[in-house]
Amino acid sequence: MTQHINVVFGAEREYETIVSDADAAGLAKDQARAWLSGEFERLECTPSNPMGKILVLDMVLNVAKYGGEDRFKERGDWAKQFAVATAVALGRPTVKVDVANFVVG
Repeated sequence: MTQHINVVFGAEREYETIVSDADAAGLAKDQARAWLSGEFERLECTPSNPMGKILVLDMVLNVAKYGGEDRFKERGDWAKQFAVATAVALGRPTVKVDVANFVVG
């Protein structure tokens, strides 16, 4: 299944990455979550939940936010890995990571 991961930083600032089965092959859901968790820590993201529990959607949103728009503009390895990890972790055919409004849809 081909998955579409769109990261939005505002009007006219949307970056789409298409994740194919080959891209996601060999990456298990727990490995995808581990990558997101590792980036969450490396980028020193702030948890959204005051109780400290970090949900996968919080990781996706914060990693995109703290990773910054430039990484998605460049369409480099980091942006591709983010898209693959997000696709595998969420398992949806289309994911919209709206950083500006802090929502995943």
